[in-house]
Amino acid sequence: MSKNIAIILAGGSGVRFGREDAPKQFLKVAGKKVIEHTIDVFENNAHIDEIAIVSRAENVQDIEQMIVVNHYRKVKKVLLGGRERYHSSLSAINAYTDDEDNLIFHDAVRPLVNDRIINDCVEALSRYEAVDVAIPVADTIIQVDDDECIEFIPRRAALRSGQTPQCFKRGIINRAYELALNDPQFTTTDDCGVVRKYLPEVPVFVVKGEVFNMKVTYKEDLFLIDKLFQLKTAQGNQEGLTKDTQQQLKNKVLVVFGGSYGIGAEIVRMAKEYQAKVYSFSRSQNGVDVSDEKHVRQALHDVYEAEGKIDYVVCTAGLLVRESLYAMDYVKIQQSVHVNLLGVINVAKESFPYLKESQGALLCYTSSSYTRGRMMYSVYSATKAAIVNLVQALAEEWNADHVRINCINPERTKTPMRVSNFGNEPEDTLLKAEQVAIASLNTITADFTGEVIDVKRH
Repeated sequence: MSKNIAIILAGGSGVRFGREDAPKQFLKVAGKKVIEHTIDVFENNAHIDEIAIVSRAENVQDIEQMIVVNHYRKVKKVLLGGRERYHSSLSAINAYTDDEDNLIFHDAVRPLVNDRIINDCVEALSRYEAVDVAIPVADTIIQVDDDECIEFIPRRAALRSGQTPQCFKRGIINRAYELALNDPQFTTTDDCGVVRKYLPEVPVFVVKGEVFNMKVTYKEDLFLIDKLFQLKTAQGNQEGLTKDTQQQLKNKVLVVFGGSYGIGAEIVRMAKEYQAKVYSFSRSQNGVDVSDEKHVRQALHDVYEAEGKIDYVVCTAGLLVRESLYAMDYVKIQQSVHVNLLGVINVAKESFPYLKESQGALLCYTSSSYTRGRMMYSVYSATKAAIVNLVQALAEEWNADHVRINCINPERTKTPMRVSNFGNEPEDTLLKAEQVAIASLNTITADFTGEVIDVKRH
């Protein structure tokens, strides 16, 4: 049976980046090496069966250590590349023998590739033998002559800017290179170009890329990619609990702070339905105030004493005061900060020892206003932006201890808190709390960490 094999091309020297001593794929961004972010995406994609990394000889030991530290299961080969990019491609082509295998070549320095692109490439390979990824060109492209005068302006609508992955049936790319290597005039910059030139009868289908699937080439790119990681989100599955989630919830101990109403109450109800052992705490339910670390510490201690473990912790506790900062009194300001931010910090700090023991997960909540502060939401927006930064920071801190932390970013959701601030709104403009609860449970049982998960109306 053919396999989908991701080939991570990591043989670059970093010359254009200006740091030959530290190739760009090994520099850190958003808490990890660039190449680690790239491998993570393919490691966690359900359609990828195997990963091979092509590297320079002097970096092989670093990559092997990285594989061990990150517990990558799909990385099966670390191959030696060569001086030119096509030498790295050939190394991977020659490492496999089944012509029906799908080889999915991707630059190690494109860490923001996502599941949608990979999934579309895999699907396209069921219909085509060669697949590229590209985005429409935004600017007018001009061709100039030797005197720097415009010679030709191609039609922009037909132009694309190429990205990776570039994907092929192994037999096709192998045949193209066999022909290319027999050509004394052979030059190339990418693998799709080899297929187009030497096997012109083979169509190369183009999958739509993403603007953010950019390549780290220059120092400025690293700064931009760091900001893109800060805003990076994934789409949450709200259609129903996955089979894995249903199985993983059984007999697991789940603690929910803010579980008396709204999203928290739906999480409690649903998790119990799938036989999780659920403990719910809130101010209205049992007097537990997340802004008081003693309350949080005691609640978690009591659960651990009763069950001997804590697998998952969810903190949905929140407070929305919809007023201008000038009009808000200091009591409301302090309450908002204490519940929305300090409360989550308390839950995170007190939960960590238990989650470290169980290698469990913590789930927090933000708001769409975290990307840009909004009028009448100044304090609320500030706390929700802080939650995202907290989650991303703790994902790095806790990664070595195998404790996962993620953040749900729901669209407007019908909850008592929203009704108290907005009154009655058309039902079809709001998410149901149940939809957010489904996405929440699917997230807390998943393998990824440090992600902001969007939950939106279809």
